[in-house]
Amino acid sequence: MDAVTGLLDGPRARGAFVLRSQLAPPWSLRIEDRSPLTLVAVVRGRASVVCDGGDRADLAAGDVAVLRGPDGYTVADDPGTAPQVVIGPGQVCTPVPGAGAAPMRDLDVRTWGNAADGGDVLMTGSYEDSGEVSRALLAALPPLLVQRAGTVEEPAVSWLAREAGRDGPGQGAVLDRLLDLVLVATLRAWFDRPEAQPPGWYRAAADPVVGPALRALQGAPARPWTVAALAAEGGVSRAALARRFTALVGEPPMSHLTALRLALAADLLREPGATVSAVARRVGYGSPFALSAAFTRVHGVSPREHRARVSR
Repeated sequence: MDAVTGLLDGPRARGAFVLRSQLAPPWSLRIEDRSPLTLVAVVRGRASVVCDGGDRADLAAGDVAVLRGPDGYTVADDPGTAPQVVIGPGQVCTPVPGAGAAPMRDLDVRTWGNAADGGDVLMTGSYEDSGEVSRALLAALPPLLVQRAGTVEEPAVSWLAREAGRDGPGQGAVLDRLLDLVLVATLRAWFDRPEAQPPGWYRAAADPVVGPALRALQGAPARPWTVAALAAEGGVSRAALARRFTALVGEPPMSHLTALRLALAADLLREPGATVSAVARRVGYGSPFALSAAFTRVHGVSPREHRARVSR
């Protein structure tokens, strides 16, 4: 597994929320569902997205936006349109009193909005469980990123839109995988943009010296790596690898390995039935006590406290 695949391999939708919205102006939706990651694609018409932190984007047909939670945002036909509904955790929709607009209602299978013939059609896919998206991926993303029409594989978005209106056998699994596909295609296109600011190791993955070391760490983080062993992967000296690795990635090889192991541990602890001992072995720590000490130092809580918080 290469380092880039390791980053994009994080999304694993499990019963993700997928919805097609058909809307006629004026419309405005206030989203406070606390989802860690949401994708919004404009199938037809237009939309405006305004995040609580101030980021904003105007979207046209074919554009795809990715929003990193848990902060809220508003999506509307125009930034000046007041919210008509508030969507909270669990996708519970609450009308705003006095909004004075056409009510939102179910229109068809996984289709919702204020008009069956509305000119603005959106596809929304939300990863509602933090365990479905890796911490490394979330840390690499801004609150809002947008890929314009033509820069993401269009068949994937169209396929997701078509399947959202069906309800055949295994439909949930089909929608989960299609959502993963659209998200990964969008992120891959965004990370390759010159103005994007992915983590240093993302670009370093293509370096002939650092790339082999990163792939080795990503592929087998539990191995007892040393700088010498990593340098051998690229056929360079320890000093040469250490200098170039630190310059490109922003931290020494062993510091990066520690961060990688602890991020992986945080994800594994979300799995049902996971124990600290088992997770410690999978990420390369000799004992649960060693993992707990490192995890607490970096995350500020013990592995057990982290698991309890995620469960709540």
